[in-house]
Amino acid sequence: MERCAEALRAALFSANIELPEEQTELLACHLALVIRKNETVNLTRITSAEEGAYLHVVDSLLLRGAFDAAPSGSFVDVGTGAGFPGIPLAVVTGRKALLLDSVGKKVAAVDEFLRELGLDGCVEARQERVEDLGRTQRAQCAVVTARAVAQANVLVEYAAPLLRKGGRLVMAKARPSEEEVLAAKRAARLCGMRFVSRETFELPGERGHREVLSYEKVGKPSLRLPRAVGMAKRSPLGVEGSA
Repeated sequence: MERCAEALRAALFSANIELPEEQTELLACHLALVIRKNETVNLTRITSAEEGAYLHVVDSLLLRGAFDAAPSGSFVDVGTGAGFPGIPLAVVTGRKALLLDSVGKKVAAVDEFLRELGLDGCVEARQERVEDLGRTQRAQCAVVTARAVAQANVLVEYAAPLLRKGGRLVMAKARPSEEEVLAAKRAARLCGMRFVSRETFELPGERGHREVLSYEKVGKPSLRLPRAVGMAKRSPLGVEGSA
């Protein structure tokens, strides 16, 4: 735990991110739990405290600024994996959160982390397809987040049914192609959403380029959403020649 705390403090300093000590310790504890659990359950390829501090925690916190323009309320983290970016964002924003993943062993691990961190009263981990959640919790959340989960146009389609009007989709990408960005803008128009912003970041120590793309829910979609499970990836919206 102490090694993770030291690594995280150094990473936050390098990235010019200031957090209260209580939040820093909580995020360091989460990182330590992930590294320990990863010895028995394959959650991440990142196994050191130093790399995890940058590539998991700092990387997750790059999405924090986009929450400032979003309405108040809970958020859904799609494809949360080991709890990134969901847990760091829940800690620093104070919002209630639902962390989704389709892989049961990952959800079980995150559920364990939440109990250890004392966050299980305000953050929930659930094994569920995002399309199914869009049918049962339509227009109920303020923000949808995603990091390294799917193409941008697919994420736009996933998020649209979940968001209430004015809500935001915030996603982190490495180096999205212009084709991907344009496809997402076209998909957004079909899904009752609009492109809002594109911010770029460089992780300290040449650890990678990141872009944070944001979209706002502005109206009703022109097609029935969500579509059947898997359709968003098999027949993506916004692609040249598609719907």
